[in-house]
Amino acid sequence: MGLARELRRMGYEVRVLGPCDGPPPATFVSPVGNSLPTSSNGSVAPIAPDPIAQFRTIRLLKDEEFDVIHLQEPLAPGATETALFMRRAPMVGTFHAAGESNGYKILDSPLAKLAGNLSHRVAVSKDAYALAHGSIGGEYEILFNGVELHRYRDPEPMTLDGRTIFFCGRHEERKGLDVLLAAFTQLPSDVRLLIGSDGPDSKRLQAIAGANPRIEWLGRLSDDDKIGYLKGASMFCAPSLRGESFGVVLIEAMAAGTPVVASSLDGYRNVATDEVDALLCDPGDVDQLAAAIVRILDEPGLADRLRAAGTARADDFSMTTLARRYAEIYEELAAEGRAAAADAWGSGNRVRRWVSRWQVRRHRMMG
Repeated sequence: MGLARELRRMGYEVRVLGPCDGPPPATFVSPVGNSLPTSSNGSVAPIAPDPIAQFRTIRLLKDEEFDVIHLQEPLAPGATETALFMRRAPMVGTFHAAGESNGYKILDSPLAKLAGNLSHRVAVSKDAYALAHGSIGGEYEILFNGVELHRYRDPEPMTLDGRTIFFCGRHEERKGLDVLLAAFTQLPSDVRLLIGSDGPDSKRLQAIAGANPRIEWLGRLSDDDKIGYLKGASMFCAPSLRGESFGVVLIEAMAAGTPVVASSLDGYRNVATDEVDALLCDPGDVDQLAAAIVRILDEPGLADRLRAAGTARADDFSMTTLARRYAEIYEELAAEGRAAAADAWGSGNRVRRWVSRWQVRRHRMMG
């Protein structure tokens, strides 16, 4: 959605196709059906693999006659895979997943063949590249994800009392909220923990936390509310344990001017550097996490330094810069598509002229 908004600001006509639970979030979104939450890489991915969604995707692709089709996670069952089968236009495929994939392990050969329909492949990080290239081969351009920086810098921060830690992520084991709750027991009594979103582990985690008045469970948040909490909190904490190919949430916090404490996962190190623009801890280490949080709370100079360095680092991931590069790719592929169509039209005309001459000759012979 962010990429589409930026491209539309640049003057491109863009439509977003995909599963949509509820009303479309923008006029340029064409829903293909409801999503089906599917277990993937220790998390849950919302996909739409049902026949209704596939038929709607086929109809939309035929009706719209796009010059270029950009597929996010192109081999995922549903709309993107359907588009890949159809080959209605030159296609860009952006690969996001990292870690392990049972789908790649089981279906590597047919998926590699299907991926051959892509005109250009992109991976969002070296970890995403390692999974895709190691499973299906091919050449990839690495383009980090982007963030609409103005959406995080322009709004006013939400007014929050006291010293606060903000966590926002799906409540599942790999996001490390268990670790943060354990670390929170070591923090001073004037510190509050604000927990956004929900997930399959919400009830279990709330039972662990008990009726602690210093912990506030915010539930699902709108983008505006999430940004408000980011800007208002004393810090943002991302204690994930694994499965992060890229640290978009860290960029968002940095763009909002909020100090970051996170796990030292490969995906997060694509974005953050320990002691430079964030504090990074060993994944799952409760004591390290608690110590890092206390440092930011108790050392205003450190918090200011991380805040300034993080703001500068976020500039490297501007959605505007990313959209410009994708626009260059689209223009190249569209030009190639037009040239190929012209060649095909010319060949078709030659065939039609030959058939016409043959019919005239045959008519004369019969006459």
